[in-house]
Amino acid sequence: MMGALSEFRLMRPASAADAVRLRGEFPASRFIAGGTDLLPNMRRGLVGTEVLIDLGGVGELAEMRHELCHNRDTLRIGAGVTLATLAADATVVSSLPALAQAALAVAGPTHRRAATLGGNLCLDTRCQYYNQSEDWRRGNDFCMKRSGNICRVAPKSNRCYAAFSGDVAPALIALGAEVELLGPQGLRRLPLADFYVDNGMNWLALGPDELLVAVTVPLVPARVSAYEKIRVRGAIDFPLAGVAVALRRDGDLIGELRIACTGVSSRPEFIAGLDELVGKPLDDAVLAVMERHLKRGIQPMETTLASVPYRRRATPALAKRLVRRLWDEARQGA
Repeated sequence: MMGALSEFRLMRPASAADAVRLRGEFPASRFIAGGTDLLPNMRRGLVGTEVLIDLGGVGELAEMRHELCHNRDTLRIGAGVTLATLAADATVVSSLPALAQAALAVAGPTHRRAATLGGNLCLDTRCQYYNQSEDWRRGNDFCMKRSGNICRVAPKSNRCYAAFSGDVAPALIALGAEVELLGPQGLRRLPLADFYVDNGMNWLALGPDELLVAVTVPLVPARVSAYEKIRVRGAIDFPLAGVAVALRRDGDLIGELRIACTGVSSRPEFIAGLDELVGKPLDDAVLAVMERHLKRGIQPMETTLASVPYRRRATPALAKRLVRRLWDEARQGA
């Protein structure tokens, strides 16, 4: 059950710079865009704030445009672009299909019309011991992430293992995206993979006074990509495991292979070590090496009702299915 929202002040900045200024004036405030994650968490008592900074009126955050960045053609996507817009955009669908598929996989149609790119990238981590009502959590003596002292899925650990379950992040990581962060000292950029920290309580490398303003994604010729997730229902549900793959084929050899996963760690995981497969044909031996790297790169815990062994087996199986499909797709498009 969800409770009523506590009282708060709502502020509506006209620019990203104004939003950052307000954040500095009210350090305990929170940014809100679509609110599809924040508001339910506030009603459950998981998040509290006296000031919300509404980004809905900041037009610059809703812009999409082509740019030349690092001498590459890129698509710059404002953090306020809705997931419905992303899923339907012609450039995204044709050149960045993993991103379009990930956006379309989030929740339901009404959520996607409100939910934003930035909101999904900054999604709170989730756990079956955390995403519950106040009464349920009190009856179970809470958990480390909110009001308690221990991580219920790893009682002897000194950190929280709540899982990051956003769909869009692994797609963008596989596609080599960067984020733009605006703070009082100006703008800084970093690879999206470095935006995340492997800790369920502090999962973002985002300063307390910084705002995610945009994502830039390289448009790489001949690269194919895809995203799929495993979930209980065909809609609404967060991923039990999600996999994004970006692949480029050079004749009968692998020219590039990038894989990222979600729902299986406290951050979206970029799978390291796959560069060793470049220049090799896609055969059973290569797929076996890929599977070993995947199993080393993920650490699912009992954060959902689905078992850890199932998610450990299902994640590489899903990745192999996507890689085989994209391999054939790349040959047909050559």
